Amino acid sequence: MSRAVGSAPLLRILPVGGYAGRARMLVVRSATAYRRAWLTFVSGFFEPVFYLLALGQGLGSLVGTLPAPDGSPISYSAFIAPGLLAASAMNGAVFDATFAVFFKLRYAKLYDAMLATPLGPVDVALGEIAWALLRGGLYSLGFLTVLAGFGLLASPWALLALPAALLVAFAFAAVGMAASSFMRSWQDFDLIQLAIMPMFLFTTTFFPLSVYPPALRLVVQCLPLYHAVELMRALTTGIVSTGVLGHLAYFLVMAAIGVVVAARRLDKLLLR
Repeated sequence: MSRAVGSAPLLRILPVGGYAGRARMLVVRSATAYRRAWLTFVSGFFEPVFYLLALGQGLGSLVGTLPAPDGSPISYSAFIAPGLLAASAMNGAVFDATFAVFFKLRYAKLYDAMLATPLGPVDVALGEIAWALLRGGLYSLGFLTVLAGFGLLASPWALLALPAALLVAFAFAAVGMAASSFMRSWQDFDLIQLAIMPMFLFTTTFFPLSVYPPALRLVVQCLPLYHAVELMRALTTGIVSTGVLGHLAYFLVMAAIGVVVAARRLDKLLLR
């Protein structure tokens, strides 16, 4: 595939000649591959439901109420539900964008074969990110349905929780795929878990930010899942402020950086 596209721009953000406009074919291929492994695909939906039942209904009876974004009291179930929704979007996207991508890149050599077709590295990056986004979005949609059944969606603003979850999933998928391109062995994926688990436990998923000392609050506020949780909490409770725009901007920047790094890394690894 020719990589010459005429005069190059002064700043090349994405690899030149690496995009053929066929990223959707990666999504079709993944959907076909998962057709007989649907149980593996949907299993991640149950994890946040189990957390909601065990903690929201069980531990919640001991905790009582916690403050909503405006300080008003809400039930513990209503407090943790948006955090679990954000974590569901993250986990669904990260799984496919890391473990699956690493296997296809390093062992199956699937992407090398794809480059013999009218596909480029940017198509591969965007296609895999889109599939991870779809998986994270489906997890989020299923969990939102559960929240509606439990009566934990208190406002029409909750209708925007799904698009917000898709943005969160897209950002995590892009960064996850970029990170996978730097992995050298399966042992390196311990670093992925080392990043995901603390975020899940400490970024206001289960308790408010006010429990931390000021210095640690600043650290938590820099983490992506914190912004996802606060965004979902604002939408599901209907307590929406201008701070939501900051959360959205965070994920737009995160997604853009992830896509650019993933595309450039694949271009380097596959066409070197």
